[in-house]
Amino acid sequence: MEVTQVLFNAQSIDGTVRKNAEESLKQFQEQNLPGFLLSLSGELANEEKPIETRKLAGLILKNALDAKEQHRKFELVQRWLSLDATAKSQIKACLLQTLSSPVSDARSTASQVIAKVAGIELPHKQWPELIGSLLSNVHQLPAQAKQATLETLGYLCEEVSPDVIDQDQVNKILTAVVQGMSSSEGNTDVRLAATRALYNALGFAQANFSNDMERDYIMRVVCEATLSPEVRIRQAAFECLVSISSTYYEKLAPYIQDIFNITAKAVREDEEPVALQAIEFWSSICDEEIDILEEYGGDFTGDSDIPCFYFIKQALPALVPMLLETLLKQEEDQDQDEGAWNIAMAGGTCLGLVARTVGDDIVPLVVPFIEENISKPDWRQREAATYAFGSILEGPSPEKLIPLVNVALTFMLSALTKDPNSHVKDTTAWTLGRIFEFLHGSVVDSPIISQANCQQIITVLLQSMKDTPNVAEKACGALYFLAQGYEEMGPSSPLTPFFQEIVQSLLTVTHREDASESRLRTAAYETLNEVVRCSTDETAPLVLQLVPVIMMELHNTLEGQKLSSDEREKQSELQGLLCGCLQVIIQKLGASEPTKYVFMQYADQIMGLFLRVFACRSATVHEEAMLAIGALAYATGADFAKYMPEFYRYLEMGLQNFEEYQVCAVTVGVVGDISRALEEKIVPYCDGIMTQLLKNLSSNQLHRSVKPPIFSCFGDIALAVGEYFEKYLMWAMSALQSAAELSTHIAGDDELVEYTNSLRNGILEAYSGIFQGFKNSPKTQLLIPYAPHILQFLDGIYMEKDMDDVVMKTAIGVLGDLADTLGSHAGSMIQQSVSSKDFLNECLSSEDLMIKESAEWAKLAISRAISV
Repeated sequence: MEVTQVLFNAQSIDGTVRKNAEESLKQFQEQNLPGFLLSLSGELANEEKPIETRKLAGLILKNALDAKEQHRKFELVQRWLSLDATAKSQIKACLLQTLSSPVSDARSTASQVIAKVAGIELPHKQWPELIGSLLSNVHQLPAQAKQATLETLGYLCEEVSPDVIDQDQVNKILTAVVQGMSSSEGNTDVRLAATRALYNALGFAQANFSNDMERDYIMRVVCEATLSPEVRIRQAAFECLVSISSTYYEKLAPYIQDIFNITAKAVREDEEPVALQAIEFWSSICDEEIDILEEYGGDFTGDSDIPCFYFIKQALPALVPMLLETLLKQEEDQDQDEGAWNIAMAGGTCLGLVARTVGDDIVPLVVPFIEENISKPDWRQREAATYAFGSILEGPSPEKLIPLVNVALTFMLSALTKDPNSHVKDTTAWTLGRIFEFLHGSVVDSPIISQANCQQIITVLLQSMKDTPNVAEKACGALYFLAQGYEEMGPSSPLTPFFQEIVQSLLTVTHREDASESRLRTAAYETLNEVVRCSTDETAPLVLQLVPVIMMELHNTLEGQKLSSDEREKQSELQGLLCGCLQVIIQKLGASEPTKYVFMQYADQIMGLFLRVFACRSATVHEEAMLAIGALAYATGADFAKYMPEFYRYLEMGLQNFEEYQVCAVTVGVVGDISRALEEKIVPYCDGIMTQLLKNLSSNQLHRSVKPPIFSCFGDIALAVGEYFEKYLMWAMSALQSAAELSTHIAGDDELVEYTNSLRNGILEAYSGIFQGFKNSPKTQLLIPYAPHILQFLDGIYMEKDMDDVVMKTAIGVLGDLADTLGSHAGSMIQQSVSSKDFLNECLSSEDLMIKESAEWAKLAISRAISV
């Protein structure tokens, strides 16, 4: 079969031709994988073939080695490793040969494929000669081979982890890359490829950055490259600096003054892509210092690995003026474009991070700029002054900011309605939102909102919700934070007199013709939800009136009209928003007896609507509808049983939805809600649910984040059905045991530690539910064989010392449940356990009240069990 022609046809505009070609490629791949991959690599390497087919051949090769989904990727890796060695070395020879092709697309594709192969083989100690042969290429001419090789080294560093390559080879790679970057390299493409390669290789340079001479050399070359005449090289060099700022923060002190000068020049004079990276450098330094200061609360005793160098504090007098200048470089249409990012936005974002890093010190540096520009005739100056003010509201103390806000508030309310420029209104509404978010509510001693100005604020915000979509969306946001600030203010809220008017205005916004622009409709519903969530008993009758209104809206989206795919997408988005809104209303009304009683008259109709929503196939809506049903189950309690016969199949569909794993996770949560609501009435559905949950746990296709909630769900079911859980006990305990073993030997990054903690918490919640469910039943002795393992698990996680407060509280609770349910059977085991006593004492002296309470209960249960 002539592969060139097939690859050509696979790109044909004629659908039939294309489909046939794709089919034959698929068949070829299935029937003869080595031959398939060989002919693709041959196509890619062959200079006589057309560039389109070579490129596609390379792309198909790359996709035969890698995939986004973990389980698919694993299969592809195994498949490659089991290929015949001769075929593999021929393919690799073709790929390396392609690196010197005169056609840049072919070279670039080959670079990526080589890196994918290296990513599979190097960890298995295969292809040891690869790095050597690439490095000998770097000294070759023509320049294009050098460029492609550097590009390959860059991709290679992205694909493999630093521990796979030994230090000697790392040094050689870095030497080649840094030489390729130096200003003596005459070829721009080579220099650019080298600079981009360094960006990926920085993670490998730990040892080199610890050596003063090597580090000085690397830093000098990077700083030189920021002055290259070629804009792409300057941009790539600044990207390297940004990466260095977070990877090697503690090594930057000797260079920081020079870097400031380079970045300041770039921000003021260079092209936008370069200037943006130069600002990003300072944002990244802020992120580092905020993390260090948050973690160690500013006191650097023996604990901190990395001291804070206070680079931002030292640079303030020069850094803040530079950032304030950037705020005047707005673009005419930046508010209309959702993904807009420009120098002014980057500068404002960085200014906000600086405020969080240094707190009060920033205020005196920014106030003169605001005062000078806030009333200028040029809109750019007014917008920049407002943006500067909004940017520094998080970080400095309320004492420092509130006097300023009190002066500014009236001015801003007037600007929001009267300023002739839409940008200024947009930023003003955003800034009001930030004022309400950070300086209003129970955290602040002196309130900025009084009886006197509350009326004016609401009038202005409701009026601005009629403005252009971007301004109206920010006004909704401001109202959101205004409502949120009153959430904990006690039984009466200053918003109560305006409740009806606010709700009406928000509903009006959702019906605007242009509500789908600027996320306006979503913002209006989110704000409506927050207003309902934070409302008081006084307005409960008005919330009740909202129920039929939202039900009607949802009903209207379900009426069968023929829709284009674009309209259908908008419609599912609206259904999702309405389900979310009903969820909040159900939670609110279900929380107090009088309103719950009145609300129940709608329950059947609401459930009917949710069931119709499931009949529409859309993942986002399913997630929202599931959550709302969870709230309904919680509110209706045992009465929810009457909906189960019809709802059960959708519950099962949700549990089987591996593709959209968020839907699966939410459904698992809802099973928990329903178990709590129905208690023993859930028994008829338990076989189906437990079978599916156990199946989910053993699947390697389900996203790992769904596993912890499945374990908690075991606990909810066991608690609901009591000793009936016996028929699932063996399977559930075996799954819990293997997960428990997995979770005690995990070392890794923060994300993995966080996941491990959530996994442990799920396992512990399951144990807790099972023990409490069996308590006082004759079948408790069934649990005795599992106790030693559970105690061993508790010992294991105590010894590892990395559990968070949530796990600690659940774990000490499980120790108590064990003693409480098994009594004397548990007493002696607990006495013999390695760490129970230490763990209990540690929890008893915890500063966290929840942990302390759990521990006191556990202590009581244990002493009862021991004294029996």
